[in-house]
Amino acid sequence: MQLSPSPHGADIAARATEFIRTEITPREQDYFADLTKARREGTEWEPLPLIAELQQKAREAGLWNLFLPAHDDGYAAKFGTLGGAGLSNVDYAAIAEATGRSFLAPHIFNCNAPDTGNMEVLLKYGSAEQKQAWLEPLLEAKIRSAFLMTEPDVASSDATNMATTVVVEGDEVVINGRKWWSTGVGHPDCEIFIVMGLTDPNAHKYARHSMVLVPRNTPGVTVERMLPAMGYYDEPHGHGEVSLTNVRVPLSNVIGGPGQAFAIAQGRLGPGRVHHCMRLIGLAEAALELACTRGLSRTAFGKPIINLGGNRERIAEARIAINQARLLVLHAAWLLDSDGPMAALSAVSEIKVAVPNMAQKVIDMAIQLHGGGGLSDDFPLAGAWLQARAIRLADGPDEVHRGVIARIELAKYGAAR
Repeated sequence: MQLSPSPHGADIAARATEFIRTEITPREQDYFADLTKARREGTEWEPLPLIAELQQKAREAGLWNLFLPAHDDGYAAKFGTLGGAGLSNVDYAAIAEATGRSFLAPHIFNCNAPDTGNMEVLLKYGSAEQKQAWLEPLLEAKIRSAFLMTEPDVASSDATNMATTVVVEGDEVVINGRKWWSTGVGHPDCEIFIVMGLTDPNAHKYARHSMVLVPRNTPGVTVERMLPAMGYYDEPHGHGEVSLTNVRVPLSNVIGGPGQAFAIAQGRLGPGRVHHCMRLIGLAEAALELACTRGLSRTAFGKPIINLGGNRERIAEARIAINQARLLVLHAAWLLDSDGPMAALSAVSEIKVAVPNMAQKVIDMAIQLHGGGGLSDDFPLAGAWLQARAIRLADGPDEVHRGVIARIELAKYGAAR
């Protein structure tokens, strides 16, 4: 079992970490100050110039599209990854952890969700025409994208409930439905949606759905509203509710062919969940660092806060929990690399449950050590807690993943599905 990055991957991770330390972290306070000002002026959905400036520096440093997988058909060499070679999941895990410590870093390296997942879908399943039209502009960061799957009127934890229809009519598909929590639709550069919907209700339940590329400006597409997540809008990307009314696009916009959505989703979500979880490891590390610094620097009742109320034990438990979670994620990444997504199915569900719960607990402990300040925007902890809490729902809630783990485990003993 190989849980360490290759020399090539380790070198890129070290370079990315140093770039974050020297170029991104010193500018984050400026970014959030500018965003606060933009909110007062009503321009918060326009990208701030700092992002483009840092993206250019990252690209010049070869720290661009680092998520690209090992078998990338030459896109890493063409679009900026250092050394011109895509990375394994284990290699990228170290980079994802480093970027997780920074709100801006994934965007600066063009490695932010949902664009990474959408690009991987196009890379693995897209036609040559689809790659040229949409993948290459995304790799250049000339456009942004969104993934439209979750729906407001059904229990979307069961994706087979999906009510949006993608109906084939001759050489077109016609789409009708409503989606929400569609991350990225608020960005003015978001030009392409990947929409998942029901094509053939009589097919096998995992062959009924299709994924289709829908340009944002297609007639019938309406962003109805932007949704706050516990008060945060995540500008300028945001999360939107989108209606699709008699939306017509060419049949050639269907990715991989009608009925292939679940197969595509399975290939898309495994690596994406590793990315999410390793970023959360980095976020938890940053929270623990803040907790230690705060606990040692503040005094109450004649003692450093760290020496009160079992706080030393909490710090120890946080360190244990982070290290355990990291090893679990690296194991899932190794399985994806060595045996593929089906062999890693339980492992990926395990990390999807364990890591966000761990991060939420560690961040909550850090908030408690900060007192009232931990609830404010003076520290990044409130937003970090929300991120960990949201990931417990995104890409499948905890309960669904526990069900997957139990099913795979019990199948070893002959239990029926």
